[in-house]
Amino acid sequence: MKKTPIEIFSEWVDNGKDDGMEINHYDAVSAMLKQVLNNETNYSFIDAGCGNGWVVRKVSKDSNCSRAIGIDGSINMIEKAKSLDTINDYYCDELSIWKPAKKVNIVHSMEVLYYFKNPIVVLKNIFNNWLKENGKFIMGIDFYFENQPSHDWPEKTNISIMSLLSIKEWKDLFIKTGFKNIQTLRSGEKEDWKGTLIIMATKS
Repeated sequence: MKKTPIEIFSEWVDNGKDDGMEINHYDAVSAMLKQVLNNETNYSFIDAGCGNGWVVRKVSKDSNCSRAIGIDGSINMIEKAKSLDTINDYYCDELSIWKPAKKVNIVHSMEVLYYFKNPIVVLKNIFNNWLKENGKFIMGIDFYFENQPSHDWPEKTNISIMSLLSIKEWKDLFIKTGFKNIQTLRSGEKEDWKGTLIIMATKS
């Protein structure tokens, strides 16, 4: 019987597999942060699906970052994040309904949105309730239609919800949500592996 994404990732904390998320995604996330934080000063930041908080810890060290927040659906992940970081704020909640106390300038998400049956619900919540005017959202995913080697992940991981969309379908969701200045690029392409699909857009 397949398990929900939250069940699987909670197990990752128990067996230490969550540490591999930083190792496996470091280069792509570094490229994403360089892209979205370029020329930003005094910015606030949310990592959507923060896991053990490694991106929040990384960003909070930037002198231009005024506040960094992590949100994740797994209580195991959030408890680990809090145990590793007593400075920044972490919340365990459902990404599709949670609202921060104050809107932020930047929202980042790595390998998260395809774990929802209707990713646009999460996008709309981020757009309407998380981002300030002219705020930026950037996401990275490895599981998408053009990246053929990723297609067997639902079977390999035993995860119940994984939405396989094409680059165009993802862009269409951003357009329907209301985002502007939508940019796509890929990081880490090699041989058959098409790399991390990165999409950045602005609320304006």
